Amino acid sequence: MHYLYGSKPGVSRRLVATFDSEPQTLAYVNWAKLKTNSDGSAKFEQGSALAGYDHWDHSSMPLTQEDSDEVFHNPTPNML
Repeated sequence: MHYLYGSKPGVSRRLVATFDSEPQTLAYVNWAKLKTNSDGSAKFEQGSALAGYDHWDHSSMPLTQEDSDEVFHNPTPNML
């Protein structure tokens, strides 16, 4: 399983979705990302798992103690 995290100033890393593979994770991020700023922050599609965050990270291992059952698994643009 692959874990997708969002963060923003004042909010530490939070689990926002899980995926079956790294390519699925990266494809979702590429779809959700509307703009990348010069400082590395980004604007994400409203309604996506990353909406409201301005940074993302992913891992094949959990990076937080959050319950992966509480977030979308393999979200797609059709889920908006």
